[in-house]
Amino acid sequence: MLPSESEKRYSFDRPGNYRIRVEGFLDKKWSARLGGLRITTSTRGDQKSVTVLEGQVRDQSELTGVLNTLYQRHLTLLSVEHLNGD
Repeated sequence: MLPSESEKRYSFDRPGNYRIRVEGFLDKKWSARLGGLRITTSTRGDQKSVTVLEGQVRDQSELTGVLNTLYQRHLTLLSVEHLNGD
């Protein structure tokens, strides 16, 4: 039996695939600083830029580092999505 959404458990000490969306532009050269996440930017209907970072992070500590870097760049966090289908 598959776990329900409320029963899912996420490991804090294992790699996971994530998609992080922020409002604003982040150049692709930031990828190395952000754990090698793929960076793509598009424009919303209201002409604001949205940057999507996607890929694997080693653990929750690395994810926290990525999120802190985005915060320090003053980018508004729109979503953080765990993509593993476990």
